Amino acid sequence: MANIQILDPTASPLDYYGWELRRQREAHGLTQGQLGDIIFCTGSLVGQIETTKKVPTRDFSERVDAALGTDGVFSRLVGLVLRSQLPTWFQPYAEMEAKATYISTYQAQLVYGLLQTEEYARAVLATGMPDDLEGLVAARVERQRILEREQPPLAWAVLDEAALLRPIGGRDVMRRQLARLLEFTGHRWMHIQVLPNSAGEHASLAGSFNLLRFDDDPDIVYTEDLISGHMTANPETIREASLRYARLQAAALSVEDSAALIARVMEERYGDQAQPEERTVA
Repeated sequence: MANIQILDPTASPLDYYGWELRRQREAHGLTQGQLGDIIFCTGSLVGQIETTKKVPTRDFSERVDAALGTDGVFSRLVGLVLRSQLPTWFQPYAEMEAKATYISTYQAQLVYGLLQTEEYARAVLATGMPDDLEGLVAARVERQRILEREQPPLAWAVLDEAALLRPIGGRDVMRRQLARLLEFTGHRWMHIQVLPNSAGEHASLAGSFNLLRFDDDPDIVYTEDLISGHMTANPETIREASLRYARLQAAALSVEDSAALIARVMEERYGDQAQPEERTVA
């Protein structure tokens, strides 16, 4: 007789998902392999998700809902599951980010998380050597769904030119990442400016930060250090951050000129005709 792993559905969103998937599958009289055939995956993957060894994706969840007629149960549950995969210290910020009506961010080193392609995000997150890289990538992609709402937050991103020049993941990954940024040219809700290297010293040499605004809650400033994140609603901090952000926007290229710079970097640095950079050895 097979050794069936007993799950505690109250242990975590992931455990509840696996428990509910097994319950629904068995109620329909399907084996893991049979369900896998219906939703175009392996029975092994179904089993790994049922036993919490793999994190489900949104696509998997939507296929299960369609196959089992569960009226969107798994499509709704997967959002909680993926959010639970975020680092514990980051989860409170992700919850506030999802409620924000206005997001403004300055990013000194990397493309803003809500604008990252999946492969760029994977390269960034891999640097932390996580135990479950794919779970973190799926969670980051899930965060981006707030931009797809019928009424998304108004968002403004100022990216340092260094974020365009640093070849995260290699040339092909960067080309597709910059193409993703260009998709927002003329976008109604998301605006992107580039702070050029020629700006020299500027109002946030200390690093990146995010400002969140809400309809009914106080504004929040979010920053990160090497191992954790910090949120504050202190009025003085909010005023200082708002002033610094206004200065960053003033020093940055216009939205139109920023798009032109992104396109130029994409072709000249990461295009098919671009030459590898020469390396000098001291």
